[in-house]
Amino acid sequence: MADALQVGDKAPDFSLPDQDGKTVSLKSLKVKQVVLYFYPKDDTPGCTKEACGFRDSLRTIEQANTVVLGVSMDNAESHQKFIKKYSLPFTLLCDEDGKVSKAYGVYKKKNMYGKTYWGIERSTFIIDETGTLKAIFRKVKVDGHVGEVQAVLKA
Repeated sequence: MADALQVGDKAPDFSLPDQDGKTVSLKSLKVKQVVLYFYPKDDTPGCTKEACGFRDSLRTIEQANTVVLGVSMDNAESHQKFIKKYSLPFTLLCDEDGKVSKAYGVYKKKNMYGKTYWGIERSTFIIDETGTLKAIFRKVKVDGHVGEVQAVLKA
């Protein structure tokens, strides 16, 4: 079960289209660490705050030989608008069928305003250069999260 991913496990490989339709795979990033963050929806308050937090800290994150990849079930057009609106300098991946979200165990039954639905639970995975999970943050609270990620990258 994907939910059982643990630190030290091999990260599930993926190949997803980015906001420009280019395919990005975990294998292609092996020389860098990866901050793979899953978020529910482009241009919603929490997701915007999280994306802008990564944007504002990107220089420090890149100094740790790390790339940031955001993943949601939005399409490329939605990602392009989100990137343009907030000047996001990193790649957003389109997981429209939820396959990668399921592989990482973040596609969950959620409840909002009494309605139950399936969607992405805000989660972040830090993957080292060998493709191993270095840190896992589930049910992420946006406030302070980028700082938590930076602390792991510095360690």
